[in-house]
Amino acid sequence: MTERWLDDIASYDYVIPSHLIAQNPSPQRDSSRLMRLFKSSGAAEHRMFSELPDILSPGDLLVMNDTRVFKARVRGKKIPGGASAEIFFLSPADSQNEWRALVRPGRKLPPGTSVLLADGTVLEITGLSAGGSRIVKCPDGLSLRDIFERFGSIPLPPYIKHTDAPDARYQTIYSNAGHNRSVAAPTAGLHFTPELLARLRERGIEMAFLTLDVGIGTFRPVKTADIREHKMHSERCEMDEACADAVNAAKSEGRRTIAVGTTAVRTLESFADSSGLVSAGTRDTDIFIRPGYHFKVPDALITNFHLPKSTLLMLSAAFAGYQNTMNAYAEAIALQYRFFSFGDAMLIE
Repeated sequence: MTERWLDDIASYDYVIPSHLIAQNPSPQRDSSRLMRLFKSSGAAEHRMFSELPDILSPGDLLVMNDTRVFKARVRGKKIPGGASAEIFFLSPADSQNEWRALVRPGRKLPPGTSVLLADGTVLEITGLSAGGSRIVKCPDGLSLRDIFERFGSIPLPPYIKHTDAPDARYQTIYSNAGHNRSVAAPTAGLHFTPELLARLRERGIEMAFLTLDVGIGTFRPVKTADIREHKMHSERCEMDEACADAVNAAKSEGRRTIAVGTTAVRTLESFADSSGLVSAGTRDTDIFIRPGYHFKVPDALITNFHLPKSTLLMLSAAFAGYQNTMNAYAEAIALQYRFFSFGDAMLIE
């Protein structure tokens, strides 16, 4: 049972100077800084992400989310009128030709309007869906996936106002083209390079991959004063037999499982039984991990620095301890760490 103040949204607020919100990634993926936070003491070390092979131990298992960000943002012209319009596709609706999407400007794109693309293709807004989103239909015989590839762009988080980064820097190097279903990157994985992965393998560190398709809810702050009343968004996740076997072997042999990112944590916990063993499968998860949660699988966590009042910060606080987390964030601000998607990383162990 948690103390009541840990259920208060105000407990997860902090002030982040705007210049610390990273607008571009570090020049090299693994040249970002790495805060090493020890759960037992709350002490922090300050390292570089490229030093990770020297920090981890042979036999450690890294579990990574191999989802890929698709080109979800499509721009065109409103019909009728010709004003600029934007469609941010979220997920398939009832058929492959219909998707749920956010539209901008919302009030001027009600059901019954359409959006004209550069090649003359017309996308119809046919209905309303949950959370103010729309149902968008493409013409018969066309695939929305093809439209994304031809006309879409990678959707960056709203706090990235200007960037010089190519689209590839908002994908992990191990993202799976067959899992091209996320609207946001699992950002803890953005720090890895092929060379770093090779060094980790040489060190005897194992790797396993699972998939959680990141939804738009990852950007949405908790708005309820009591965080227990927050409705967590649901996301599709899957774990194959190879990943499940690797996680269960590490547990049975007393080796550490290190989750790369909050999405990996949520997937591991969603597939775990009460003893911490995981099973392969596919499911939707709306697990909300906050202080007071008992973790069954991960022994350590690699993550970025998260937005105030976000479920990601709450998960970090649950894993590291609330006071350890907030103290670490204050120290990171004082030392000019870079925050959020393109920012620096933290290893909690």
